[in-house]
Amino acid sequence: MSEHQFLRGSTDSGATCGSRQRWGGEGGYSLVEMMVASAIMLVVTGAIFTLVNPSQGTSQAQPEVSDMQQRMRVSVDTLYKDLVMAGAGPYQGSTAGSLTNFFAPILPYRVGKLSSDPASGVYYRPDAITLVYVPNTSSQTTIADPMPNESAEIKVTAQPNCPVGDALCGFREGMSVLIFDTTGTGAWESFEITQVQTAALHMQHRGQKFQKSYDAGAYITQVQFHTYYLDTATDRLMHYDGLASDLPVADNVVGLQFRYYGDPNPPLAPKPAIGTANCLYDASGNLLLPVLPATSGSLVELTQAMLTDGPWCGAAPSLFDADLFRVRKVRGAIRTQASSPGFRGSNPTLFSRPGTARGGERFIPDFATTFEVSPRNLNLAR
Repeated sequence: MSEHQFLRGSTDSGATCGSRQRWGGEGGYSLVEMMVASAIMLVVTGAIFTLVNPSQGTSQAQPEVSDMQQRMRVSVDTLYKDLVMAGAGPYQGSTAGSLTNFFAPILPYRVGKLSSDPASGVYYRPDAITLVYVPNTSSQTTIADPMPNESAEIKVTAQPNCPVGDALCGFREGMSVLIFDTTGTGAWESFEITQVQTAALHMQHRGQKFQKSYDAGAYITQVQFHTYYLDTATDRLMHYDGLASDLPVADNVVGLQFRYYGDPNPPLAPKPAIGTANCLYDASGNLLLPVLPATSGSLVELTQAMLTDGPWCGAAPSLFDADLFRVRKVRGAIRTQASSPGFRGSNPTLFSRPGTARGGERFIPDFATTFEVSPRNLNLAR
């Protein structure tokens, strides 16, 4: 064998040997190699899906979390805006000052033309509140003639604040109006102006008549009523204007509660003339309400029992407990939930309305917040 042949044979032999070692002898993978390769592929694929799946859950959950936070923000801001204004009264004439000098402008129930709670004998609801205040308006004056409780016409007195050339002081059709007694009875009425004439206001009132007759000099002014309550059938925070507008503020609100805190000392106003009694004073001018022990800092928590035991002020059916004159602070609590049951679990502590979520990134517990407001107009009461 020549040297050339020897080297060629050696080379061919090595290539053949190497090929057999690499390809398993017949040019294909061995079973063990294929199983190892498949296992590696499954591990890598599983790792990729493990990384991708949480990002999908997060991308679905984050918009829902943002919506829940937005619903909470809108709810709190809306309530705060009207709570801080509660009790703002007339700012023209001798009766200028807070409404709490005449009647309670914060009521723990729904008040208005439609579905009024007092008409059903309900004078306290933990998930409802009515706020009353006078807006920035020129429509503030007194009635010129006595107002019988069944009259459909009312005449007003021209005041320096009335628009020039407007004997009706700016009152217009469709306006929500408040009339209240300034002699200490605590009586008040709300109604809607249905027609305006040159020398009279034609009006519509709940029950088509007043609770009592009002003497000349009773105050009449434009007013705003804001009732907030929880509609448990639709899980909505609702707003009612006292007339016909009853609209949702936010969806998926599953909790709403109000608590009231007041001055331990008895209110001094409204005080009637000596010889006349009301819910705060006897005919001799002695206070009827006691001094209460402070239970929350310098204030006392006014419980449901305290706000429904009398003595009662005003005239039926718009009666209210005398302790409502004490209110100086309101604490509200709101709870919102995820809109889809797929983001809610079964734990009743975390979810008011159970859902189907099993955990992980799609598990979104209810949001809850508590806030406090001290209405500035109530803290200026004389």
